[in-house]
Parts: sequence; C-alpha cells; structure tokens
Amino acid sequence: MAKNQSNRSNMSAQNRPFSEKATKKTQKLNLQTTIVDGKKVRLSTKEIRTNKKNK
Repeated sequence: MAKNQSNRSNMSAQNRPFSEKATKKTQKLNLQTTIVDGKKVRLSTKEIRTNKKNK
C-alpha cells in the first residue's frame, strides 16, 4: 500500500451554468503512485514534476 505523502488538500470551486447560479464543488488532487527512495508514495502530479526537475 502506498503512503500518502502530499501536503496539499482539496480546492473549492464553483459550478456556473448559463443561469449564473453558483454552486460550490470540491476539486480533488490528481494523486499518483510513484517510487521515491525505494518506497511507494502517493504524490500529486505537480509535486512529481517538481521532484523530477530537482533531480
């Protein structure tokens, strides 16, 4: 089982149909399982790209 290492949390946004009536929704992170230092961890895709750049 991969351990969740991400420090980020869900974002809130609004649905806006043609009538302009705003309703709240949550946008979940795009968590992916990757191997870091020989361990399986779950990171967001943004964090994976940042780690790849820093190597």
